[in-house]
Amino acid sequence: MEGFLSFIFILAFVIVVIGLRIVDQYERGVILTLGKYTSTRNPGLTWIFPGIQRMFKVDLRITTVDIPQQEVITKDNVTVGINAVVYFKVDNAEKAILEIQDFRHAVALYAQAALRDIIGEVELDVLLSGRDKIADEIKKVVDVATDPWGIDVSYIKMQDIELPADMKRVMAKQAEAERMRRAVIIQAEGEYSAAEKLSKAAEVLSSVPSGISLRTLQTIEKINPDPSKTVIFGLPIEFYDGIKAITKMVEGKTEKKK
Repeated sequence: MEGFLSFIFILAFVIVVIGLRIVDQYERGVILTLGKYTSTRNPGLTWIFPGIQRMFKVDLRITTVDIPQQEVITKDNVTVGINAVVYFKVDNAEKAILEIQDFRHAVALYAQAALRDIIGEVELDVLLSGRDKIADEIKKVVDVATDPWGIDVSYIKMQDIELPADMKRVMAKQAEAERMRRAVIIQAEGEYSAAEKLSKAAEVLSSVPSGISLRTLQTIEKINPDPSKTVIFGLPIEFYDGIKAITKMVEGKTEKKK
């Protein structure tokens, strides 16, 4: 009798030890009793009945799933290579175990399909200029689809967009043409501004009888030609009129001094 009691005690001790489980702080334990869901265990030390109950641990931390590079055709028929990363976490441990076989793999495949569908509806220029907006649209689609699985998609990031070699050359030429266009516009604006100022300066000089003549003399002085060369200037009649006016002014000042 004592031997039988000892056997029972040892058996119970072994069952207790085997059934002990530890659930970490970032986990939840989903319990199935005879194949049927019965409870979800919180973090800490817990126990299950070996052979009758099973516990599936679910990690509640944010998980990253890499979407390998995909060949996608945009709306304007340009083939681009895109890879992305999906950030998600389990919001409901029971659904993640009971509603889907492998939620990580399922999220990756659905995000990959959504990426193809949405990028196929946009043109290349929109894709390059608004990748964050497009990634947010993909995130919304995937988040709605995975909600019944107890999954919460935090965000999706498109890492690289690889263009064909010929498209890169075309875009480089386009960028160069755009820079040249801007340079021409800036130069034209500068010339227009300079012309306005020259026009105003000409008006001021024209208002003075000898203004044009003095400006002409200053220009001739700045040229400073080589002594071995002869420079011929065609001077307008107004220049001689200006010289006469300057001469009269000088003579008038001389007579006043006398």
